[in-house]
Amino acid sequence: MGIYSKTGKDVAPLLYKALIALQHRGQDAAGFAVCDGKNIEVRRGIGLVDSIFSEDDIALMGKLGVGHTRYPTIGECRLCDVQPSVFGDIATAHNGHIANYEDLKRELQAEGYKYTSTVDSEPIAFLLHRNKDLIAGVKDVMKSAEGSFSDCAIVENKLVVFRDPHAIRPLVWGENADFICFASETVALDINGIPYKGEVKGGELVIVDKAVTRMPLVTKEPKHCMFEHVYFARPDSIINGKSVYGARKRLGETLAREAPVKADVVVAVPDTSRPAAASYAAALGIPCEEGLIKNRYIGRTFIMPTQEKRVDAVKLKLNPVREILDGKSVVLVDDSIVRGTTLREIVALVRAAGATEVHLRITCPPVKAPCFYGVDMSTYEELMANRKSVDEIGKFLGADSLAYISLAGLKLSLDLPLCTACLTGEYHTDYVRKMAASTKRSGCG
Repeated sequence: MGIYSKTGKDVAPLLYKALIALQHRGQDAAGFAVCDGKNIEVRRGIGLVDSIFSEDDIALMGKLGVGHTRYPTIGECRLCDVQPSVFGDIATAHNGHIANYEDLKRELQAEGYKYTSTVDSEPIAFLLHRNKDLIAGVKDVMKSAEGSFSDCAIVENKLVVFRDPHAIRPLVWGENADFICFASETVALDINGIPYKGEVKGGELVIVDKAVTRMPLVTKEPKHCMFEHVYFARPDSIINGKSVYGARKRLGETLAREAPVKADVVVAVPDTSRPAAASYAAALGIPCEEGLIKNRYIGRTFIMPTQEKRVDAVKLKLNPVREILDGKSVVLVDDSIVRGTTLREIVALVRAAGATEVHLRITCPPVKAPCFYGVDMSTYEELMANRKSVDEIGKFLGADSLAYISLAGLKLSLDLPLCTACLTGEYHTDYVRKMAASTKRSGCG
């Protein structure tokens, strides 16, 4: 996120609260940078937001700043890899994935730029730096960096905000009497009492100084990541102009039309699928109950860095309510199946609690292809739907039946121009098409 004070107030406290609200988007690390008009001060650390920053950090003086919570799609998670990336008088907080990172790295190294991290926000800072003109620098990013990027940066004591031409990752903005704020989701605005005003458009540059300047630099067809509405974003957010909660309710309603089942109870796999489970159950007239209770102190399993941690976390994260499940035919509603191993553990958990039948209903079509635009699933081999049929997946998971929402049903429910490359294998940028073909040839298909 990025924030600018129109009245000279310090922004660090608002950055801190915004990062708390965005913690679900990255659990590995967090950082923020503030500028007082002369210097950029950076604070960062490994871990959750509330354990990283001290009262002195939050009291830093500065009227503009950027912040980030880290979910690695490239690089490692050492302290040097924690954003914002800072180079000279530039600080960049980046959400997305630069698919041509390695090529860009070689090009910039040849020009004398020295990398200090493995994170893909660093080359963006370099691209902004190698152009003396700010607008030319952002144009350079949009021309040279392929993939997804929603970025907030401090450049020349200004707040600079831009989004990739296809608007893949979300970027909202809001404003009140004191502040103008940009963030991945509206929850970062809500926590600071800043009303939501709209979206930064794909290929658009926004410069905030004494005035706000908005300019379209590149115009292409929007391709919003469908996984944001299905899984990533908080249900109380608005992104791409749509309520996430409303979108998930529609996914459940559509799934009920496409894949009804006779059962005693519908249970959500918490937390993401709750709205969909409730609307699925209501559409079919089946009770919806809290059959799985989540330990609030365990983070999101999908964005954990290794598969072993994901599987171990399931047993720590969820506990079944036997009185709801014992002797019942159960419909488990989940948002998606990517690797499948965590859901297999959940089905076993429900059966061990006495369920006589377990039917799986999934609000995302089968994920069959890698994502090169910001979701950590980079090989064909790790994706269960690339290797198995729906029936085979159902048997592997231990379910009595398995049904996914259709691609048409997903598009109808979300009602947005979507990136569905991970579902169809149809990528919309040239470099990524070559990467996907190379990944298949290398034996990962």
